Amino acid sequence: MPNSRLTRRSFGGALAGTMALAILPRAAAALDDASARALIDRAVGEVHEIINSGRSEARMLTDFEGIFTRYADVTTIARTTLGAAARQATAAQMSAYTRAFGIYLSHKYGRRFREFIGARIEITGSRPLKSFYEVRSVAYLQGEAPFELLWYVSSASGRDLFFNIVIEGVDLLNSERIEMGAMLDRRRGDLDAMIADLRARG
Repeated sequence: MPNSRLTRRSFGGALAGTMALAILPRAAAALDDASARALIDRAVGEVHEIINSGRSEARMLTDFEGIFTRYADVTTIARTTLGAAARQATAAQMSAYTRAFGIYLSHKYGRRFREFIGARIEITGSRPLKSFYEVRSVAYLQGEAPFELLWYVSSASGRDLFFNIVIEGVDLLNSERIEMGAMLDRRRGDLDAMIADLRARG
């Protein structure tokens, strides 16, 4: 069995990849405590259904793509993970990167969910933080101690969406931004080559 910290982080990463995470650029005027918690509750319910459904891996990955599309601000997530390179990218490149990154991320973490059959997540509270809401939850894995997941939700895009998740102090959006930066560096800044590689990995 993998050690506790690795298991916890991979579980958090799976959730993060599946549900999408982004930086909040402006106020979330329409969002309130109840709607933030309701969004988390719906998304968690769908994750539970998929990981305990007994479906094939291919079907699960397709289903996780759907969750990502419904609950994440994919455009903002993609731009955030690309960092400074997004400012030099063309509109066509950003569109291609956004699609490739979304599929890559949902598949990357979706493949890990087979390890977490029987896991559950319980919402424990929420609070406003500046212009967004933090929804607190506890994850229970079989054979592991419970651990806290913090979900950040905003309506900055015009819809209530996740924009980040933090597990035991680890900001998973930031981790993905670092990884994407390293991938681009290895390709000497060639965004088209990176997009092609993301498509192949997805």
